[in-house]
Amino acid sequence: MLSGCSVGTTDEWKRIAMPDPASAEGPGMLHLWQGAWIAAMAVGVVTWGLILYAVFRFRRRSEDEIPVQTRYNLPIEIFYTVAPIMMVIVFFFFTVQEQDKFIRDVKNPDQTITAVGQQWSWTFNYNYDAGYDHFKGREVGGPVVYDSGTPANPPTLWLVKDKSVEVHLYSPDVIHSFWVPSFLFKMDVFPGRDNHYTFTPTRLGTFEGRCAELCGVYHSRMLFKVKVVDQAAYDAHLSALEKAGNTGPALGDSDVNKEAGLEQNGASE
Repeated sequence: MLSGCSVGTTDEWKRIAMPDPASAEGPGMLHLWQGAWIAAMAVGVVTWGLILYAVFRFRRRSEDEIPVQTRYNLPIEIFYTVAPIMMVIVFFFFTVQEQDKFIRDVKNPDQTITAVGQQWSWTFNYNYDAGYDHFKGREVGGPVVYDSGTPANPPTLWLVKDKSVEVHLYSPDVIHSFWVPSFLFKMDVFPGRDNHYTFTPTRLGTFEGRCAELCGVYHSRMLFKVKVVDQAAYDAHLSALEKAGNTGPALGDSDVNKEAGLEQNGASE
């Protein structure tokens, strides 16, 4: 059994199956996750201990002896009411504290992306702020270009290592959810609402992304990748998109519904 334990497996146990954080804000979310599990296990140990204690301490010891039948115990009932409330308050405080690191407003992020979730793929607009009314007068800079994909050919979102990126989420149809597990955060994509958050990738590489909200029959094919590169590679990619004519903004690519097989059963409507 010990020979099957690799370093990677050991690290997974330490993270309690959470991905290795690939964003500057990720470690805080990981610590929140680990702390929640530790607290849950502590509560479980205390609860199981009290159950076992009651089972053995107040068991019937003879056929003629009946254990004391207590209808209520005011101190214990007060404790069982106050303790969960305090736990919820503590969880809420730390959850909001970590969440605010992602959803804070940043006046001048290094990158601005508008991710469009549509049935059933994604379009990524670079240098475009779909929620510009929220930051009136702010310049995002650079040409507006986009990457788009289909269920058969998922798109790739390009980001720059150690550069802050503000992601605006837009949907022309139903509710989706933008989720990159390695960044340890996700946010729903609501039609008519500018949801946005900010994070900073800290590791080069390619990461998996997906829609985390059941959005229709091809929800499982609504995948994408995130490629974190250096600044030079990022600039070269945006230049290639501009030369290819992928100039935006593109807020709803109709081509996603033209993939073979999607026209059946009204799926393209």
